Amino acid sequence: MTTVIALILFLIFLFISSIHVYWAFGGKWGSNAVLPTKNDNNTKVLNPTILSTLIVALGLLSFGLLILVVSGLIVFDIPEWINKYGLWIITSIFTLRAIGDFNYVGFFKKIKHTKFGKNDTKYFSPLCLTIGILTIILELTK
Repeated sequence: MTTVIALILFLIFLFISSIHVYWAFGGKWGSNAVLPTKNDNNTKVLNPTILSTLIVALGLLSFGLLILVVSGLIVFDIPEWINKYGLWIITSIFTLRAIGDFNYVGFFKKIKHTKFGKNDTKYFSPLCLTIGILTIILELTK
C-alpha cells in the first residue's frame, strides 16, 4: 500500500513540477487561471518571476524524490533530520495551503468568484488536501 501511495505522490509532484517548468519557459496553457486575482478578476495578487517559478518546480520535484527515498523505492543518503521530519514538512505545507490564507486561496478564502477562486475550490485545494492526507498516511506507515 505504501508503495502505491508513494508512486501516486511522486507522479503528482512530477506533473506539477513539469507544469511549473513549462510556465517558466514561456508556456501559456492554464497560466491565466492558476494565480489568485483581486475582485476585478484582472489584477493578479502574485507576479512570479522565471526564477521563482523554477524554484517552485525544483521544490516540488524534490518533494517527489523525498517521497521515493523515504518509502525505500530509491536509495539515496539524506540527512537524518530530513528523513525524520521531511514528510511532516510536506504534510504541513500542503494541509496549510488547503486551509488557505482566508482571503485568496484555500477552502476558507473570501474571494471565490474569480477564475482562480473557482479552480482553487474545485481542483487546487482538494489536491493539496489529498497530498497532505496521503503524505501523513505514508509517514504513519513507514
